[in-house]
Amino acid sequence: MDDQGCPRCKTTKYRNPSLKLLVNVCGHSLCETCVEALFVKGSGICPECGTALRKNNFRVQLFEDPFIEKEIEVRRKILKDYNKKEEDFKTLEEYNDYIEMIETLIFNIVNNIDVDETRQMIEQYKRENKDQINKGRNKKSKDEEYLECLIEQEKEESSLKRKFIVEEEQREKDSKKKHKEALLDELMFSDRSALDILNEHKTDIDKENELRVPVMATTKFSTGIKLGAQGPFMSVPQETVELYTYSSIHLDVLGPDPPDEEALETNGYLRHIRSASDEEKGGGFESKLACMRALLDAVNGLFYLPDQV
Repeated sequence: MDDQGCPRCKTTKYRNPSLKLLVNVCGHSLCETCVEALFVKGSGICPECGTALRKNNFRVQLFEDPFIEKEIEVRRKILKDYNKKEEDFKTLEEYNDYIEMIETLIFNIVNNIDVDETRQMIEQYKRENKDQINKGRNKKSKDEEYLECLIEQEKEESSLKRKFIVEEEQREKDSKKKHKEALLDELMFSDRSALDILNEHKTDIDKENELRVPVMATTKFSTGIKLGAQGPFMSVPQETVELYTYSSIHLDVLGPDPPDEEALETNGYLRHIRSASDEEKGGGFESKLACMRALLDAVNGLFYLPDQV
């Protein structure tokens, strides 16, 4: 790409390294001096495309290509209104269609394709979905909530680590001061040689340093990814879960065993039970249930002897 410069005054960054280029919604850049000259009244026309512009909409050009600046600005404005999340759709296909529609709108405006029709579609969408847009601006996606949780956790861990380091430094200062005072007192009042006192003092300091718990170096991020790890995927914690094993229910009725469901029909038990209506069958009720319940109530506790308990 050619040297960056102002298309109006032809000043380039090669000749003026401190040149500050500004860009507006149309995507054409101007230097700060030309913006002040052309937009004295607060508004004016772009010398490149003739688009009506406002002075307060100019911003510093960050990218070398002003076309990228235009796309970023258009994308930011459209996504401010088209702010539905993936969880707002029933299927992934509907969400993908929604994303494709947004990209089409952005492409049309950035490349000046059916701009008027595209803007009318956007305005119509804003009118029809005003409440949903306002609600979506305050709603965070699952990814945003997860990232905020990670950031808060990182901040908390950093705060605790800083506090621990400060306390450790203070303990070390107090320990040095204590040993220094003890060494001076012993050198002044002890009858032993200075060399023996210094050697003993050094030995005591070494023992104290060995007993001190060192600060563990960080080996992974708060997300669980190890430092220096390569790859796009996050580490998944390994969990060992015991598989569920089904065991049949044993019902101790303290009496003779009731007949099973097949015996209810063969032995004529159901002749004394009212037949279930269609509405009851629709709710899952059958005559066998009432019959089995009555039989269980009849045999339950027949072998119960309080004296043997």
